[in-house]
Amino acid sequence: MRTTLRDVMTRNPIILRARDTVRSAALAMSENGIGTVLVEENGSFGIVTDRDLVLRCVAEDRDPASTPLGDVCTHELCMLESDAFIDDAVELMRARSVRRIVIVEEAQPVGVVSLGDLAMDRDPGSALAAISAAPAQH
Repeated sequence: MRTTLRDVMTRNPIILRARDTVRSAALAMSENGIGTVLVEENGSFGIVTDRDLVLRCVAEDRDPASTPLGDVCTHELCMLESDAFIDDAVELMRARSVRRIVIVEEAQPVGVVSLGDLAMDRDPGSALAAISAAPAQH
């Protein structure tokens, strides 16, 4: 039986508002040991990663306490339904050169699948899988 994204996704993604600050996203990531939060604005979703916070805020000398997430997030999401297969996620990641895909059910985000999640499923002995499985360091 083929593995679906529902089986490997990180469930219940943190969702912040577009007007929330970069600092609030960084705190949510730190408190939850994650590197991604979703950003909601008027029923649409974007995504922001820890890397985005560094490149689009800190590196540009913007104030994390006042910069809204809507200014630094990626508005065009890569999404798949939760009943899609891992092969579908691998292909989408390759085609779009992304490391994370938002998983949806009935057009609502229910999870996130990362490159590391796929590595843990496909090749549990790989270095990427081992790193992804390790607990977050604070």
